[in-house]
Amino acid sequence: MTDDRGNIEGDGLRKHPVLGVEQVGDAYVVRLGGELDLYNAAQVRAALVEACAQAPERIVVDLGEVEFLDSTALGVLIEARTKLDNRGGLVLAAPRLETRRALQISGLDKLFAVHDTVPEALGAKV
Repeated sequence: MTDDRGNIEGDGLRKHPVLGVEQVGDAYVVRLGGELDLYNAAQVRAALVEACAQAPERIVVDLGEVEFLDSTALGVLIEARTKLDNRGGLVLAAPRLETRRALQISGLDKLFAVHDTVPEALGAKV
């Protein structure tokens, strides 16, 4: 269900983790937000799997509105990456300090290309 701005609505208790999915040229941008954890990992997984199924050149995961992510959410990102023919085509964008720190601690900042902005991620070579 979407609100009047086209954003996916949450369940009333928590913001829906997938704020939107948009096709931009040969890429998909998946906007995530709020707390990404065990309780909503399936929603994040579904959005990423659906985007991967379109076989885009790249998928940009916009983390700009993510406040927290746990190991389950990190695992979902790794899983999504394996569903692309070009595994380097799943890139992360705009992580806040806490999210960037989680990526560094887990070592995922070495597995994924991490960009400061979505436009930078869209324009980067994959």
